[in-house]
Amino acid sequence: MKPYFLPLSLGFASLCAIATPASAQTFEGPYVGAQAGWSQNKLGTVETDGGAAQIDDSRDAATAGVFFGYNIQPANRIVLSAEGAVNFGFDDGVSRSQKDAMGRINPEYGFDLGVRAGYLVTDNTLVYARGGYENIRASVRLRNIEGAYGDKDNFDGWSVGGGVERAVTDRISARVEYRYSDLGGSGTKFERHQALFGIAYHF
Repeated sequence: MKPYFLPLSLGFASLCAIATPASAQTFEGPYVGAQAGWSQNKLGTVETDGGAAQIDDSRDAATAGVFFGYNIQPANRIVLSAEGAVNFGFDDGVSRSQKDAMGRINPEYGFDLGVRAGYLVTDNTLVYARGGYENIRASVRLRNIEGAYGDKDNFDGWSVGGGVERAVTDRISARVEYRYSDLGGSGTKFERHQALFGIAYHF
């Protein structure tokens, strides 16, 4: 995690240091942004359309994507958000080879839909928790004594996390976020940890 997260943290700190005064109004209305960071896929037994893959391994990789959402402030210093995102992984496939079997799961892209609940500790600093639905599209390759299989498959589940977002100007904010996702179920173990740095433009 450290090779990816340390530069992100330093970048966030630098933006905060040069931030100009911004209003709490930054956190009202629609916004779009881009994010990048560290991602770890941790897989056990994975049930696919072609059968079970016994992976029992994890992989660290880089990830990047775009997000969009809408903020409202129903009460003083309280911010609620609905948010969606599309993310892509880079060299994040996880595989395991044995004498008579091989399994590889290679996440290609994913999307998530969620909500955030936050508190403005200052007029330009939001601390928040988040949760929602997540879906991953992956390439699957299997080989066993019965033959070989290759196709695409979907893995979905839920995610939770939290972060800090700071308004750099009235229109631009920067944030650092941690997220945990459980994409398993029905005999599948597929977990994901992410540390993300994002920049958003508020309309």
